[in-house]
Amino acid sequence: MRKIDEVMNWLLSHTEQEHTAKEIADALQLDRTNASRYLNQLQLEGKIEKQNGRPVKYKVLKNSESSSTQPSLDKKFSLDFLIGAEKSLNVPIQQAKAAILYPPRGLHTLILGETGVGKSMFAELMYQFAKESGMVTSSAPFVRFNCADYAENPQLLTAQIFGVKKGAYTGAEKDREGLLSKANGGVIFLDEVHRLSHQGQEMLFTFIDKGYFRRLGDSEDKIISEVQIIAATTEEPESTLLKTFTRRIPMTILLPDLKERGLKDRYMLIQAFIKEESKRLSKSIYINKNALESFMLYECPSNIGQLKSDIQLACAKAFFNYKSQGKSYILIELSDLPQQVGRGHLRIKENRQELEKLIRYQDDIFKFHYDEDDTYLNDEDVNDSYFYEQIEHKLSKLRNDGLNEQEINQIMSMDIEKHFRRYIVDLSPKFRKDEIAKVVDVQIVEFTDRVLSEAARKLNKEFDEKIYYGFALHLNGSIERLRNGKKIYHPKLNLIRVNYPDEFLAAMEIAKSIDETFSVETPLDEIGYLAMFLASTPNELTGEKAANVAVLIIMHGNSTASSMAQVVNTLVGTTHCHALDMPLSMKPQSMVELAIEKVKEIHEGKGVILLVDMGSLVNFSELIYDDTGIPCKTLDSVSTPIALEACRRAVLGRELSDIHNACTELMGRSTATNQINDIRKRNLIITVCFTGEGASERLKDIISHKLELGASFEVVPMNILNRKDFAHSIVQYRQTHEILAIVGTVDIEEQGIPFISAVDILAGDGIDRLKKLVSHQDEYIKIGESLSEHIKSVDAKVLISYVRQFIVDSERMLKVSLPDDVKVGIALHLSFLVDHIKQGISHKDKGELEDYIAKNSREMALIKQQLKSIEHIFKIFFSQSDIAYLTKMILSNHQDTV
Repeated sequence: MRKIDEVMNWLLSHTEQEHTAKEIADALQLDRTNASRYLNQLQLEGKIEKQNGRPVKYKVLKNSESSSTQPSLDKKFSLDFLIGAEKSLNVPIQQAKAAILYPPRGLHTLILGETGVGKSMFAELMYQFAKESGMVTSSAPFVRFNCADYAENPQLLTAQIFGVKKGAYTGAEKDREGLLSKANGGVIFLDEVHRLSHQGQEMLFTFIDKGYFRRLGDSEDKIISEVQIIAATTEEPESTLLKTFTRRIPMTILLPDLKERGLKDRYMLIQAFIKEESKRLSKSIYINKNALESFMLYECPSNIGQLKSDIQLACAKAFFNYKSQGKSYILIELSDLPQQVGRGHLRIKENRQELEKLIRYQDDIFKFHYDEDDTYLNDEDVNDSYFYEQIEHKLSKLRNDGLNEQEINQIMSMDIEKHFRRYIVDLSPKFRKDEIAKVVDVQIVEFTDRVLSEAARKLNKEFDEKIYYGFALHLNGSIERLRNGKKIYHPKLNLIRVNYPDEFLAAMEIAKSIDETFSVETPLDEIGYLAMFLASTPNELTGEKAANVAVLIIMHGNSTASSMAQVVNTLVGTTHCHALDMPLSMKPQSMVELAIEKVKEIHEGKGVILLVDMGSLVNFSELIYDDTGIPCKTLDSVSTPIALEACRRAVLGRELSDIHNACTELMGRSTATNQINDIRKRNLIITVCFTGEGASERLKDIISHKLELGASFEVVPMNILNRKDFAHSIVQYRQTHEILAIVGTVDIEEQGIPFISAVDILAGDGIDRLKKLVSHQDEYIKIGESLSEHIKSVDAKVLISYVRQFIVDSERMLKVSLPDDVKVGIALHLSFLVDHIKQGISHKDKGELEDYIAKNSREMALIKQQLKSIEHIFKIFFSQSDIAYLTKMILSNHQDTV
């Protein structure tokens, strides 16, 4: 700290009376002559006043005294809302606050950083903080000046800052005030300060030392100005600035490059910039996952400034497509990105794991709106308490839905496994024990080391570093939860106790140590989790590699398919996409035989998606299934983006029908048109056993007898001896039937289809659960019969079947689950709406829907797609207002995501 600042601080802390130079010199152990010089300079700067008399005394001016009052830093200031304030920008922000708050008028500051890191914005936020903290008045000026604008004329550059006296140089026809004068009482920001000449730097540090300056060409008049200087440069200060100048700048702040700030900061910046464009357009902006990943990963040499410009360019392109192509919503796709941004997707392979952990949103489209919180990030905090909250919430929901404990255990098992895979399977094997202390309390680290060593000895097994790390993280979260008095629930507790008795006993001993060490009371359910760590290894948790839908490209030409597959595999970062090239001279039958062998080779158990170009290849899926029994679906006229999407979804574990439907939608083909010829789907209950006879036939008889099913319901017995054939049959039945449930002697998991065991049918509540499922479907039939008395413009019974299908498809497309009473309400609303439209009864669009339409355009487009079959069959057209009301009814009443 400078001696003059020590003098000022001493005066600020002794304001109760006036003081002489000798008193101050004695208190601070200064030479009296120097003390007098410092006091005279402070008086010249207007910070203290001199009292005439003998001896001369000094006191602090009231404005200086008030400025010494430090603000409370408990509240949030503008600086605290910067993206990265808690991590990547934490140190720069703390430095900035210290520079502003330093008495009496703050510290002059130099901000370093490459082009585009946000130096100008940071300087302005420092000024905002000065106002918010009361260090300057609310009307204090902020003067911004870029020295590069006048770099070619050093004399004019100096004149801009210090002012000019008439006649100082040719063209100086009158006195002109400088920026230092204009900034009096506030802050001046000098950007690109390294462009200031040596003479200008000397004049500036003279002003810093003395508190006054002279205009260019004036050797007499002194101008006093109280200004805090914030300067910025992209250059190394040592090589471009005078040492005598940099010595006068006590605070230096380095702003990190974008690449140093991590993917989380970049995502938050992307979100903020897209929201800015959303506000300009007053509409939601959607971006598909491929495009978002490209923005997350591309090389951005000009940092945040370039990122913002590239996002604006992509938004402009998407908006142009929205207008010119008559689209329903603004969607940023990979093709809308500037070339350098698109190359970011080439880096997906080495960053896939980090991206998947960072972004929790599982859909392929991200929605941003300026007045909504659209963050889709996983919380990076190691506190695991959120996992328990999920378990507790889901348990409550399932019990409210009327499910029994056995069903709840089955449903929640997947969540438990995912939790443990997160800690045990997905962790890098390079992790070392000493690194845990960076994220977990040292006491827990030491405790984990001790109890796992003891457990390893008793169980005669070794625990690798993944188990060690996972156990420590889990324990960190569970102890905090117990201390907060929150419950812990384990849905598989009994199963763990029975299957792993030795590990459970060891876990009980660990629990006792936890209680003694951390002063908590460990419940039995938590012991179940501890036992799972002791019982599990990564291989046990994962089992065999998860099966995925295979991807096969077949195209005419010597290398067309191979080239496309190579591009897809490179971009997705995998080898999952396979190819067969069909020379123009090859006969279709020969190609079929090659395709059959290839499908047998790559099939993993979930079917194959065939991507073809044209001709006979379009019909290969049926021929392959007839020969192999392997379910196949074909997409024709396939482009590289479609192949990329199919492969990406397959790698993520999506089902065959999901991949086919999603790619069909991307290609602009409505899946709804495939259902136009189906007047209604029959309701189906499937009974299963190994043979398809015996038990499944008997179950069919029991269900048919006890439920008294009507003509619209069907019960079909099937065998599960060949699971591939069974899976293919399910796919086929889904096209023509609404599968209400699978009932059987062996637990069958099929996506979205409830399973009821034969034991529950014979001796439990299985029949009641079936009745509930049937009654829900039966309600639609009754609604159709009831509506026949009120709707005469169309066949109400036919209409209600399409309405029901619309509701089912809408839930699937929007990934929501609607309560039964809401479904009935939507069915009635839509049925009467169709009737009114047929009768020509108009419904005026209401103004209050404008904001909703702007905010949910993509969701409305999906609903509009599901209404196509109703429009086609009944020859009507739904208005934008009609679609908005339906969308709002669905989104406002859903229970949870599916």
